Amino acid sequence: VQLQASGGGLVQAGGSLRLSCAASKRTSSNNGMGWFRQAPEKEREFVAGISWSGASTTYADSVKGRFTISRDRAKNTMYLQMSTLKPEDTAVYYCAVSRTSYSSTNSAQYNYWGQGTQVTVSS
Repeated sequence: VQLQASGGGLVQAGGSLRLSCAASKRTSSNNGMGWFRQAPEKEREFVAGISWSGASTTYADSVKGRFTISRDRAKNTMYLQMSTLKPEDTAVYYCAVSRTSYSSTNSAQYNYWGQGTQVTVSS
Protein backbone atom coordinates (compact mmCIF):
# COMPACT_ATOMS: atom_id res chain seq x y z
CA VAL A 1 0.00 0.00 0.00
CA GLN A 2 1.32 3.42 -0.91
CA LEU A 3 -0.13 6.55 0.67
CA GLN A 4 -0.02 10.05 -0.78
CA ALA A 5 -0.83 12.89 1.61
CA SER A 6 -1.68 16.32 0.26
CA GLY A 7 -3.43 19.54 1.14
CA GLY A 8 -0.98 21.11 3.54
CA GLY A 9 0.09 24.72 3.34
CA LEU A 10 0.42 28.02 5.11
CA VAL A 11 -2.68 29.45 6.80
CA GLN A 12 -3.40 32.15 9.33
CA ALA A 13 -4.61 31.29 12.80
CA GLY A 14 -8.35 30.69 12.77
CA GLY A 15 -8.25 29.43 9.20
CA SER A 16 -9.03 26.02 7.72
CA LEU A 17 -7.34 23.35 5.64
CA ARG A 18 -8.39 19.96 4.36
CA LEU A 19 -5.82 17.21 4.11
CA SER A 20 -6.27 14.22 1.84
CA CYS A 21 -4.62 10.82 1.90
CA ALA A 22 -4.96 8.67 -1.19
CA ALA A 23 -4.15 4.96 -0.92
CA SER A 24 -2.89 2.96 -3.84
CA LYS A 25 -4.72 -0.27 -3.11
CA ARG A 26 -8.21 -1.25 -2.13
CA THR A 27 -6.88 -3.39 0.71
CA SER A 28 -6.67 -0.25 2.81
CA SER A 29 -10.46 0.01 2.66
CA ASN A 30 -10.70 -2.90 5.13
CA ASN A 31 -8.31 -1.29 7.59
CA GLY A 32 -8.52 1.51 10.06
CA MET A 33 -6.58 4.64 9.20
CA GLY A 34 -5.18 7.55 11.12
CA TRP A 35 -3.52 10.92 11.03
CA PHE A 36 -0.43 11.73 13.07
CA ARG A 37 1.68 14.86 13.24
CA GLN A 38 5.20 15.77 14.22
CA ALA A 39 6.34 19.26 15.13
CA PRO A 40 10.02 20.24 15.13
CA GLU A 41 11.92 18.69 18.05
CA LYS A 42 8.79 16.86 19.22
CA GLU A 43 7.70 13.27 19.02
CA ARG A 44 5.11 12.11 16.53
CA GLU A 45 1.64 12.30 18.05
CA PHE A 46 -1.76 10.89 17.24
CA VAL A 47 -4.28 13.35 15.80
CA ALA A 48 -7.30 11.37 14.63
CA GLY A 49 -8.31 7.88 13.61
CA ILE A 50 -11.15 6.22 11.75
CA SER A 51 -12.37 2.63 11.50
CA TRP A 52 -12.60 0.62 8.30
CA SER A 53 -16.27 1.55 7.83
CA GLY A 54 -15.94 5.13 8.96
CA ALA A 55 -18.47 4.55 11.71
CA SER A 56 -15.96 4.95 14.53
CA THR A 57 -13.69 7.96 14.92
CA THR A 58 -11.21 9.01 17.60
CA TYR A 59 -9.55 12.35 18.22
CA ALA A 60 -6.74 13.70 20.33
CA ASP A 61 -8.05 16.07 22.98
CA SER A 62 -6.07 18.92 21.46
CA VAL A 63 -8.03 18.79 18.19
CA LYS A 64 -11.43 17.57 19.36
CA GLY A 65 -14.18 19.87 18.12
CA ARG A 66 -11.90 21.50 15.53
CA PHE A 67 -10.82 18.62 13.29
CA THR A 68 -12.99 16.07 11.50
CA ILE A 69 -11.72 12.83 10.01
CA SER A 70 -13.59 11.02 7.26
CA ARG A 71 -12.98 8.54 4.49
CA ASP A 72 -14.36 7.59 1.09
CA ARG A 73 -13.80 3.86 0.72
CA ALA A 74 -14.82 3.87 -2.94
CA LYS A 75 -12.02 6.37 -3.65
CA ASN A 76 -9.54 4.82 -1.18
CA THR A 77 -9.12 8.28 0.28
CA MET A 78 -9.11 9.63 3.82
CA TYR A 79 -9.58 13.27 4.78
CA LEU A 80 -8.83 15.54 7.69
CA GLN A 81 -10.86 18.73 7.79
CA MET A 82 -9.04 21.17 10.07
CA SER A 83 -10.79 24.29 11.31
CA THR A 84 -9.99 27.04 13.79
CA LEU A 85 -6.32 26.29 13.30
CA LYS A 86 -3.84 27.41 15.93
CA PRO A 87 -0.08 28.04 15.67
CA GLU A 88 0.46 24.94 17.83
CA ASP A 89 -1.09 22.85 15.04
CA THR A 90 2.01 23.56 12.95
CA ALA A 91 3.62 20.23 12.06
CA VAL A 92 4.18 17.69 9.35
CA TYR A 93 1.02 15.62 9.10
CA TYR A 94 1.26 11.93 8.24
CA CYS A 95 -1.46 9.50 7.24
CA ALA A 96 -1.20 5.81 8.03
CA VAL A 97 -3.00 2.50 7.60
CA SER A 98 -3.70 0.41 10.67
CA ARG A 99 -2.84 -3.29 10.98
CA THR A 100 -6.45 -3.93 12.01
CA SER A 101 -9.95 -2.80 11.07
CA TYR A 102 -9.81 -0.07 13.67
CA SER A 103 -7.59 2.88 14.36
CA SER A 104 -5.28 3.24 17.33
CA THR A 105 -3.55 6.08 19.12
CA ASN A 106 -0.37 3.97 19.09
CA SER A 107 1.77 4.57 16.01
CA ALA A 108 3.21 1.04 16.31
CA GLN A 109 -0.20 -0.31 15.27
CA TYR A 110 0.20 1.20 11.79
CA ASN A 111 2.21 -0.54 9.11
CA TYR A 112 1.94 1.82 6.15
CA TRP A 113 2.78 5.52 6.22
CA GLY A 114 2.53 8.41 3.81
CA GLN A 115 5.33 10.87 3.18
CA GLY A 116 3.82 13.73 5.17
CA THR A 117 2.46 17.13 4.29
CA GLN A 118 3.52 20.35 6.00
CA VAL A 119 0.94 22.47 7.79
CA THR A 120 2.06 25.89 9.01
CA VAL A 121 -0.25 28.14 10.99
CA SER A 122 0.87 31.73 11.43
CA SER A 123 -0.22 33.86 14.36
